[in-house]
Formats: sequence, structure tokens, C-alpha cells
Amino acid sequence: MEKPLIVAILAAGKGTRMKSDLPKVLHPVGGKPMVLHVIRLARNIGADRVIAIIGHQKKKVIETICDSGAEWVVQEPQLGTGHAVQQVEPLLKDQQGDLLVLSGDVPLLREYTLNQLMRAHRQSGAAATLLTAQFADPSGYGRILRNKDNGLERIVEDKDCSPEESVIREINAGIYVFQVGPLFEALKQVNNQNAQGEYYLPDTLPILISGGFSVGLEILQDPLEIQGVNTPQQLNEINRIFRTRYENNTG
Repeated sequence: MEKPLIVAILAAGKGTRMKSDLPKVLHPVGGKPMVLHVIRLARNIGADRVIAIIGHQKKKVIETICDSGAEWVVQEPQLGTGHAVQQVEPLLKDQQGDLLVLSGDVPLLREYTLNQLMRAHRQSGAAATLLTAQFADPSGYGRILRNKDNGLERIVEDKDCSPEESVIREINAGIYVFQVGPLFEALKQVNNQNAQGEYYLPDTLPILISGGFSVGLEILQDPLEIQGVNTPQQLNEINRIFRTRYENNTG
């Protein structure tokens, strides 16, 4: 029997650069709020539970997702991705299994990609496996630092990069799957000593490695799938891509 799969969707942000009163994850792609695409995707890959982590304008987000079958938990204040995922722990009540972390503003992600990620994670027995991608312009993304054995050493957030690190093209796609137990133990050790003063989820990875756990890296073949939405221009572009590539084949 396969371990339970819980999906946590990061959906608490303000999306300030959208210049809109609407929470970012509620902006429509293909006529439907982005977060509903991500919930549907989680269901389609067989998630046992889907939990949206909400915050900004939570009432509007709850009204949107209340008929989707997803649960929700509120992150207040919003202190980073690590802090966001910590809010899920009380809902799990020591439930074991795998926790897949997705972003609520990545509506182009495909089932195939997540199924591949889950297969690699479970076959390897890793405590965590994350998607990476090669970008010609990696600015704005966390950089993947590999060790001498080509495994993960750590991830450096864009604002914390040294000049040498900033030219690394392999980026963190922001999509992770963790074994539940090791994840929440590692989160207890994460601090906020960084440029943003936030608790970063990727900081759990070197903690896991130093604790003797393995962390896998899966390179995404089509970086377009993880294209997020931060501006009205990006939203227009995502809608254009969705129409041409996804409306007739959303899997």
C-alpha cells in the first residue's frame, strides 16, 4: 500500500506587483482562478488531502476554494515559505506519508511532471526531492549549489547570492516532496538569518543532509511549466500559453 500523499499549496501571498485588489492566486487563467488549477492538479495525481495555506484576503480565497474539496489553514503573519508549511503540521496529527509542496500561482504545471517527481522520490527513498530547472536568466530564483558528487549542497535565495552564486543557471523550481516526519523535525531548526528575515523552506534541505538523510534533485525538462505570475504582463503571457498549449490537453 502506498504511503498517503498530502499536497500543500502556498497561497497566502499578496502579489503586490499585480497592482490589483484581487489576491494573486485568484487571478484567472483560462477563465478559472489559478489556485483552482493547482487544486485540480493535486487531485488528478491522487492526493489524499489537499491543504491550501492562505493569508492575504483569506475570505475571498476561502469563498473560491470552498467547493473544491480542499482544506485550508491560515498563515498570519506571513514569515516565509518554511513558516507557511509549518502551519500544516497541526492538521496532520502525526499522520505519516509524503507532503508535496506546490505554489498557487503556477497553473501550467503538468500531471506528468509531478508523477515523475513522485516516482523518483519514492523509488529513491529520499527524505526530500525537489524540481530544478536551467534558466538562461536565473534572476529572481534561488540557485542550486551542487557538491563535488553532483548532489545538493544547499540553495541560495536570489537576494542572498554572492556575485559568483548569482551566475549559476540551475534554479529551484519551488516544488518539493518531503517525507512528513523528517520535514517537520528539520523545520524546527530553520532560522531567519537572511536578507528577508524569513523562514525559508529550502533551508530544511541542508539540515536533512547533515542529519544523514538523502535529498534528490529532478531536472524539469520544460521550464515553461513553472512560469509563475508576478505581474499583469506575466498573467497575460500565461493566459496566452495556456490557450495555445493546455486548453485542449490540460494533463
